Amino acid sequence: MQTNKRLKMTSHVKAAAMIGMLLSVSISAAVQADSWRGWNVHPPSYPNGKALESFAKEVAEKTDGRVEPKVYHNAVLGDQPDAIEQVRSGALDFANFNMGPMGPIVPATNVLSLPFIFKSPEDMYRIMDGEIGDRFADALAKKNLIALSWFGSGARSLYNTDHPVKTPDDVEGLKFRVMNNDLYVQMIDEMGGNATPMAYSEVYQSLKTGVIDGAENNYPSYESSGHYEVAKYYSLTEHLILPECLCVAKASWEELSDEDQQAVRQAAEDAAKKQRQLWEESVQKSRQKVLDADVKINEVDDKSAFQTKMQPIYDEFIQEHPDLESLVTDIQAAQK
Repeated sequence: MQTNKRLKMTSHVKAAAMIGMLLSVSISAAVQADSWRGWNVHPPSYPNGKALESFAKEVAEKTDGRVEPKVYHNAVLGDQPDAIEQVRSGALDFANFNMGPMGPIVPATNVLSLPFIFKSPEDMYRIMDGEIGDRFADALAKKNLIALSWFGSGARSLYNTDHPVKTPDDVEGLKFRVMNNDLYVQMIDEMGGNATPMAYSEVYQSLKTGVIDGAENNYPSYESSGHYEVAKYYSLTEHLILPECLCVAKASWEELSDEDQQAVRQAAEDAAKKQRQLWEESVQKSRQKVLDADVKINEVDDKSAFQTKMQPIYDEFIQEHPDLESLVTDIQAAQK
């Protein structure tokens, strides 16, 4: 009887030890799984939103759940300036940032906001995927932002309520809404127009009431905002072609093993390919929609006249930032 009791007790002890070991493994795995939070200004249905969701899924799969990203869409975690600081500090783990508002933090990125610095979205992708893109990534890394891949945001063009823009002279006297950036204000001013920085949410009503004559944006934004309903002339100046980064917080990046870093980088590059494809599809859909609404779209056959008008902006920029001159000239040389 005593022997049977000892056997039962031993059996219970072993079972308890096994359960404890399994619980320990489970708890350890839960602790090791790194839940990443990601920021996105767009809705989940937008090309960028879909690409970021694809990135999150691929990262979780390729790291066997060691990293489990979650994307927070529609800027619910703050606007872009706030999100930039949160990623830099490590409070957020990753984000998709447009380079336009990045200038105050990373001055080198102001080069990307120079009007007509890129001739086409294809040129921008080719250049940013190469050595020049690596130089921008290095500048971002110094501010604790690890750029893993580059998204597109299309080519921004001028639209207005009055007439087509075929030459810089067609801008003269018109009031154009621009983003709050001195380079964009100078761009309109050099063409003889009146630049008016204004909140994006105010543009539709301002176009409708004549407070402004026009604005500038890409096809999807022109269409989704409804601006095409009141500003029927869309001119393909393609004056601004801004890249966007898929950036990871330096603190989060450095916690990864070499193997997981490679997996995350590959997922980011795959997400960029997806975003670019989805973006082009959205451009074609939006273009057709505005055409169906009787918008007058015109090509700008000779952009050299516009580029000549921009020379004072370039001269002043290089004078103020001589250390960035090589970036400007190298981008230009890569497109000749």
